[in-house]
Amino acid sequence: MWNTRETGTGEKIFNLFNILFMLFMVTITLYPFIYVIMSSLSDSHRLVSHTGILLAPKGFTFGAYERVFQNPNVLTGYRNTLLIVFFGTAANLLMTSLGAYVLSRKGVWWSKYITLLIVFTMFFSGGLIPMYLLVNNWLHLGNSLFALIIPGIISTWNLIILRTSFDSIPENLLESARIDGANDFVILFRVVIPLSMSVMAVMILFYGVAHWNAWFGAMIYLRERSLFPLQLILREILIQNSTMGMAADASAVDAEAVGESIRYATIMVATLPILIIYPFLQKYFVKGVMIGSIKG
Repeated sequence: MWNTRETGTGEKIFNLFNILFMLFMVTITLYPFIYVIMSSLSDSHRLVSHTGILLAPKGFTFGAYERVFQNPNVLTGYRNTLLIVFFGTAANLLMTSLGAYVLSRKGVWWSKYITLLIVFTMFFSGGLIPMYLLVNNWLHLGNSLFALIIPGIISTWNLIILRTSFDSIPENLLESARIDGANDFVILFRVVIPLSMSVMAVMILFYGVAHWNAWFGAMIYLRERSLFPLQLILREILIQNSTMGMAADASAVDAEAVGESIRYATIMVATLPILIIYPFLQKYFVKGVMIGSIKG
């Protein structure tokens, strides 16, 4: 049925205000990203001399991107980040699924107390120095990519979300599989996980983005530049102004201008993959968060 109710003057004003407000929010949210894109595609000298709003490239060129990809540190960082994201996310999904399955099953001894201990870690931790000593002296993972994967292999928040999703699967379905001779591993990988693919997609998004954006752990545990992930290279370029190697062929006067374009291009190089992948997983985002918030 079509809504034939006439819209009053007050409601029209309210709707107009909402539309204008949302357009304003979209503008202030989207413009910084547009500015970075246009700056990365602009001529260095014209970019430095430009003031005010930037909605189009000033002298369209891919020169900044060419310099970025000619830097071996960026390519090595890309390789390391892809390795960390792929193997780290796979390990995260495996261990989180195993833990969530155990906690979601009925009749597991002390499951409530185990859950309380796990939730406790969301609010309290040993701190940076004990964690550093654990990773380096006890686990002997220092200066390796494993130091960026194993210590955070399970996120407590993600574990709770996945456990809640597994808990919503009818027990009768799992009992039917058990009667047919399936063990717990078969039930988990052939019944439970296929029925929870939307939430698994959310886990991929959460863990993947966390690995992609992580830089602090690499700064603490890694010493060899050949192991640095992309975000740590990006940090050096943005914070420490480490662009001289990519602008070596420029004069001293031009180096600062070239470095400005390089910084914007590096931001885009480090951000674009997530921006491409996110829309494909975003539709599962709200569902996964709602599952973790509505059910206990």
